[in-house]
Amino acid sequence: MKFSVGNHGVVVLALMMMLIANGETQGTREIGVGVILDMDSHVGKSIRISILMAIKDFYRDTNHSTTIIVPHFRDSKHDNVEASSAAIDLMKNTQVMAIIGPQKSSQTDFVLDIAQRSMVPVISPATNPDLSPIRNPYFIRIAHASSTQAQPIAALVESFGWREVVFVYEDTDFGRGPIPYLSDAMVNISTQVKYRSLLSPSFSDDKILQELYKLKTMQTRVFVVHMLPDLASRFFKKADEAGMMAQGYAWIITDVLTGLLNHLDPVAIDSMQGVLGVKPYIPPSNQLTSFEKRWKRRFHKEYPDDIDRVELDMFGIWFYDYVVGLAIALKSIDQIKLSTTFKKPRKASTDLAAIGTSEMGPTFLPMIRDIRVKGMISGDFQVVNGQLQTSAYQIVNVIGKGEKPIGFWSSRNGISNRIINNGSSDYTSNKDNLGAIIWPGDTSEFPKGWEIATGGDKILRVGIPTKGGFIEFVQASIDPKTKEVNASGFCIDIFKAVIDALPFNVRYKFIPYVNPNGEPIGDYNDLVYQIFLEKFDMVVGDVTILYNRSNYVEFTLPYSESGVSMLVPNKVDDSKNMWIFMRPLEMELWITIGGFFIYIGFVVWVLEHRVNKEFRGPPHQQVGMIFWFSFSTLVFAHKEKMMSNLSKFVVIVWIFVVLVLTSSYTASLASMLTVQKLRPTLTSIYELKARGDYVGYQDGSFVVDMLKKMGFHDDKLKKYTNIQEYANALLNGTTKNGVSAIVDEVPYLKMLQAKNCNKYVMVGPTYKTAGFGFAFPKGSPLVTEFSRAILKVIEEQMRDISDNWIRDEAECPGKNVDVEPFEKLTLESFKGLFIVAGLSSTCALVIFLFMFLYENKEILVSDDSTRHKLTTIIQNFDKKKDLITSETKTVDDSNEYIEDNMMNYPPMSPAISDYHQSEGVFSPASSTYQSPAISDYHQSEGVFSPASSTYQ
Repeated sequence: MKFSVGNHGVVVLALMMMLIANGETQGTREIGVGVILDMDSHVGKSIRISILMAIKDFYRDTNHSTTIIVPHFRDSKHDNVEASSAAIDLMKNTQVMAIIGPQKSSQTDFVLDIAQRSMVPVISPATNPDLSPIRNPYFIRIAHASSTQAQPIAALVESFGWREVVFVYEDTDFGRGPIPYLSDAMVNISTQVKYRSLLSPSFSDDKILQELYKLKTMQTRVFVVHMLPDLASRFFKKADEAGMMAQGYAWIITDVLTGLLNHLDPVAIDSMQGVLGVKPYIPPSNQLTSFEKRWKRRFHKEYPDDIDRVELDMFGIWFYDYVVGLAIALKSIDQIKLSTTFKKPRKASTDLAAIGTSEMGPTFLPMIRDIRVKGMISGDFQVVNGQLQTSAYQIVNVIGKGEKPIGFWSSRNGISNRIINNGSSDYTSNKDNLGAIIWPGDTSEFPKGWEIATGGDKILRVGIPTKGGFIEFVQASIDPKTKEVNASGFCIDIFKAVIDALPFNVRYKFIPYVNPNGEPIGDYNDLVYQIFLEKFDMVVGDVTILYNRSNYVEFTLPYSESGVSMLVPNKVDDSKNMWIFMRPLEMELWITIGGFFIYIGFVVWVLEHRVNKEFRGPPHQQVGMIFWFSFSTLVFAHKEKMMSNLSKFVVIVWIFVVLVLTSSYTASLASMLTVQKLRPTLTSIYELKARGDYVGYQDGSFVVDMLKKMGFHDDKLKKYTNIQEYANALLNGTTKNGVSAIVDEVPYLKMLQAKNCNKYVMVGPTYKTAGFGFAFPKGSPLVTEFSRAILKVIEEQMRDISDNWIRDEAECPGKNVDVEPFEKLTLESFKGLFIVAGLSSTCALVIFLFMFLYENKEILVSDDSTRHKLTTIIQNFDKKKDLITSETKTVDDSNEYIEDNMMNYPPMSPAISDYHQSEGVFSPASSTYQSPAISDYHQSEGVFSPASSTYQ
């Protein structure tokens, strides 16, 4: 039966009579609260029953309450104007303190403007996020804004790895509200919204079916549905009819529809088997179970004709708790300050102005915008700043005649199979945290989220390059009669193997990238860009994965070797070359070593010239000593005794340097003579650049830009189109209008090597690139599937496919040991040694000069001319210097001096016959011989001479 407005009054009167009978209305104030609902809707009936039960339960259990809530029900009849009219009537004629409802977002939007003018709070279950309690202070939402479910839905999509979704929603304020938030949430998880299907509640079943067939033609198989139960019932029936509730499809419904599943008819529920849904979590409790039983009895009593599928929904639970919280708040209001009247203007020009403003509204509002009550039937009930709070969402699976919980979502912990209350903050989005799920089609295998559309012209359009060279990688030809495209090559075989490895069937056709005349057009960048222009569904070929291309397409994992390297000709073994001993060191190092030999010899000569007789003598002998002394350290230790400490220091450092140089030279020469059999003509790309030789590259390749960035000039770059041109260019070399090296990607260079055994070698650094890959549109789900299949092909079939097209160089007949480019020892390797040797010798030389000039300071400060000073200093430098002064000279020193100077005197010493030998020792034959004593000499100007010329 239908419940009329008159019936509402009877119910309220009966409630008041019961309270009077209990003696609880004495000294109480009635607080009128308007209730505007669609009275013939399931939600309207549920909320109405809950409000009445909340008032009855509270005032029955509460003694001596000074206030009592009196509800005034109005039917909005699913119409915005009716809702507004009811609100005006309640405020103008009944002067209610607050309005509960309306239940729809569009109705609430109408009523809210009127209520805010009159300072009357509106307490509504409207979920549209555009209705904000923050922007509208007199709006209190006893529901969750539909935008809050965006995160749990996105987490659910992410947990299954779905990369594409379709939104299906009704064309109302309720339907459109959460879509921007859902879209943003999908962007955050890198999931693309492929399509938005907007359905009007007024659509006929045929119109809905037409839209479903349109959705069926798309590849995407994941749908997020946001509708109210009335439209959703018709929609899912037609989806089942269209064959879209079968295996491979995934459906997710939003919170309101999930929370109101019990309001759908049984046929619609049967059509929704396998659907997933999210809804705010209300923890089970004995209190809730008891209330639900009482609620059902009351509902059957009030609506005996509506006994099919009567279930308490979340809105009924929330409004029961809120009305109890409202009654608690009113209980604390001071009776003296309590006013239930409106302040009306004396003259009002419009009906809205005649309503006036609630005197109690501004005081009453803060008390009901923030309500916290523990132990309610929904758990800990909280309304903060006019918004109902929740801690978690429940994820359910539609199975049989109802739903089965399979997991939970919270902002702290993400998806889990249980509610976590220990404060953990380990956020996860993993499908393994969910319980067992039955998907559409009665299967436990979760949908991959997309399918290759079948039937009609839905064939994968595969673009392939056309070029005159390197046909071993990809070659395309068109039969002039049948127009059939024949494709072959390494890349094509890989593609076909990947297609076979996919877990589903794919229909495809090759489309060469040519102009209408069948001629090749554009380069590889242009070819890949055709995917963005939707001319191709994918591109297959020797297409390198590059950053600039990834801006408008998406690549699979690479299936080829990666990198850019340099190929150069091999030289004939020159180990028998007469000048091979010069090869271990580069020319700069040879020159530096020679220079240091001369410099060290000169420094030692300067330090030893004045004090060491080995470094004195005629000029040509001294020059020879400079070269002899330093170069002799290469092969043996010098016999010359060092007299100066400075020279000893210099020689010790230099001998260490020579030791390192000779060891390195010996090792390098030995390696060159014993290991190397084939040698490249160049060792690195830097040497190639320094020599200014020509460089070859593949026409249309990105390598040319790479070479230009390295500093190669355009006039040094030559492009080629096939392997034979590469070989001819390398054979001719730079001197014969060819090139000294080819720079290209490793697969091409290996192909050239395989066809020309032992003639070429890859040298220098290999510059990292991503390799060849298949290109797809951005966000295509095929990328993941093809990448997995590529991994399988690489593990199981890659060797056979490569051997079929690229022969391994190891199979070349007569192949010698691996060729490794010989790198000479460079000056950079020993720069530190030379710096140490140079600094040590230079410092010793500077110290000596300072000491020498200090000894001759009297000459420097004299008044003689500069020329005379310089001549005198040079003469002093050339004079021999005694290391021990005359005051400390010993007899042996004097004898040494005498021996050096007796050449100027006639021989007076005994002849050899005057001595005899005994036991190997000579002694004077006559005991009468006496050698001159030291006293027989006298010293004149520091020189000893005989005191008498008659000495014998």
